[in-house]
Amino acid sequence: MEQQERGSGPAGRIETLDRDACLALLSTVVVGRIAWSASTNDLKIVPVNFVLDGDSIVFKTARGGKLDAVRHGVPLTFEADDVEPALHVGWSVVLNGRAEVVTERGQVRRLERFVGAAWAPMAEPVFVRLSPHEISGRRIPLHAGGVTTQPVDDA
Repeated sequence: MEQQERGSGPAGRIETLDRDACLALLSTVVVGRIAWSASTNDLKIVPVNFVLDGDSIVFKTARGGKLDAVRHGVPLTFEADDVEPALHVGWSVVLNGRAEVVTERGQVRRLERFVGAAWAPMAEPVFVRLSPHEISGRRIPLHAGGVTTQPVDDA
């Protein structure tokens, strides 16, 4: 069930989304961002193309900071959103949890069909599954009177 809270949106309200609404919204987009704290105590955030597999996020990655974080058990945060600036509407969903490299051959084969090709070329890609321990989301909904039109003179 969605809850409403007062906010700074155009109608003065922001909806707090429940887990089911968050998962439904995640299934509508293909790009999100993975964030983690690197060993240098810097926060790293990178875009990934992903799929929703049950209530987990699955993405491909290769050697580098993201995979190192996964292999060292560093907690990850995932965020995805969608906005329509002209209408002042949008949503954002955040997942927190620990991720694991998918190694079971049957799962890898299934994910190869499910996930598709990565947008960027990768040497030796692996699948990573982020199983969230926390999911939260917010939405600024379309509100009555929120759209105006401007006549255009064709002459």
